[in-house]
Amino acid sequence: MSLKCGIIGLPNVGKSTLFNSLSNAKAQSANFPFCTIEPNLGTITVPDKRLNALAEIVDPERIVPTTVEIVDIAGLVRGASKGEGLGNQFLANIRETDAIIHVLRCFEDPNIVHVDGTIDPVRDKEVVDTELQLKDLETIEGRWKKAEHTASGGDPHAKAMLSVLKQVKPILEAGKNARTLDIDPESEEGKCFRELFLLTAKPVLYVCNVTDDDAVSGNAFVDAVREEVKDEEAQVMVMAAQMEADIAELDTYEERQEFLEAAGLSDSGVSRLIRTAYALLGLETYFTEGKKEVRAWTYPKGSKAPQAAGVIHSDFERGFICAEVIKYDDFIALRSEQAVKEAGKLYIEGKDYVVQDGDIMNFRFNV
Repeated sequence: MSLKCGIIGLPNVGKSTLFNSLSNAKAQSANFPFCTIEPNLGTITVPDKRLNALAEIVDPERIVPTTVEIVDIAGLVRGASKGEGLGNQFLANIRETDAIIHVLRCFEDPNIVHVDGTIDPVRDKEVVDTELQLKDLETIEGRWKKAEHTASGGDPHAKAMLSVLKQVKPILEAGKNARTLDIDPESEEGKCFRELFLLTAKPVLYVCNVTDDDAVSGNAFVDAVREEVKDEEAQVMVMAAQMEADIAELDTYEERQEFLEAAGLSDSGVSRLIRTAYALLGLETYFTEGKKEVRAWTYPKGSKAPQAAGVIHSDFERGFICAEVIKYDDFIALRSEQAVKEAGKLYIEGKDYVVQDGDIMNFRFNV
């Protein structure tokens, strides 16, 4: 499965600089290339040191990391919800993404003019939120009459849907995002909530774009953003987009590490961003290994073995017999599959096994 994140933000907040640093980013390690598909769509490999460590032991013909699609979503202006500017396209593009990366300008620079004349990331967030909330209200109103009519006939699903609509509407009207609604995701109402595909229900990562000097500890603008979003199920991270662009221009992995150490950072913002987006969406990674390839696979956290197998191919899930599981730490310590077997550390698991992040797996199936 592939993750698709959309980068949004007002003009001159650093959105394009961030996208370009992602688009131009050389591998987070020497083995992982990056390719740009289109000017506004890029695919970046997910940095994972565990994959490197496995490859060093196995020495495969190729290494295949998991990837994330990054989309530069342009066109937001006030009135986007009514189709102003490129509003309709902007909102349609957001709807197609799994998560939103919302870039907020948290730096002063007289040479870069802000569309509203002053720097206020909380205000900027509200401008974008308002457009998304207005579009969500249109969705709510469009579903209301049908749900009301069907619910009056006793349909239990329609009753649940109407209940959700009645809970979400006042939240949006109060200028809050749908993701603030406290709802059991496993309940019938939780299912109805997901069926609405609301823009403000999507997981969001707020990226506070700061100067190089504030890249480590942030600043007062960042503190204001954290306070503003404390009631949302959202993540906030600090990144100096211009610094990331400079890092992307360096030729070797060693040069990039030296740059980061000089700046007081242990990891690049790009790596942190991708990992945070993964956590936000509840995704984890398992591995397969062999002489032909060592590969990382993405699966939803909490998946059982057959569902995780289905990530490779639907036949693996349909004809699932069992899974051979090696724990990552055991493989690294013992250095080979044969040594793991001899130590009694290879486990045979059935269909109820819940896959753990970092598991090394081999599936047996029959179709």
